[in-house]
Amino acid sequence: MKVDSIKNGIVIDHITAGKAMELYNMLGLDRLDCPVAVIMNVPSRRTGRKDIIKIDAGIDFDFDVIGYVSPNATVNVIKNEQICEKKHIDLPRRLVNIIKCKNPRCITTTEQEIEHIFVRSDKGEYRCLYCETKAK
Repeated sequence: MKVDSIKNGIVIDHITAGKAMELYNMLGLDRLDCPVAVIMNVPSRRTGRKDIIKIDAGIDFDFDVIGYVSPNATVNVIKNEQICEKKHIDLPRRLVNIIKCKNPRCITTTEQEIEHIFVRSDKGEYRCLYCETKAK
């Protein structure tokens, strides 16, 4: 399989195998009008298998989404077919409007304008800031 290099854009690399489509959907990449390549189950020396997303355009997106779906991913910014910036992504401490609280009695369910905020606990799980319901 051959996927062309990109001249100017973004490569999200070292995505946990099988998570690329979830990330694709959460980032809203289906709404872009530029080429986007989703490559899954690529051999990796570091993790065994990984997914990769290549976006043939420079776009802004929330790095916390990437950290939530696939901590330890990397984001490479490409300019003139060269990597000009490389960002290592970690688990974010807070998630704002990335996931929604499932508790029907949570204030975020009745008050539409309130942001959905989840905070990572010391155990590594995300809990709603308002009602402390566990995410996922």
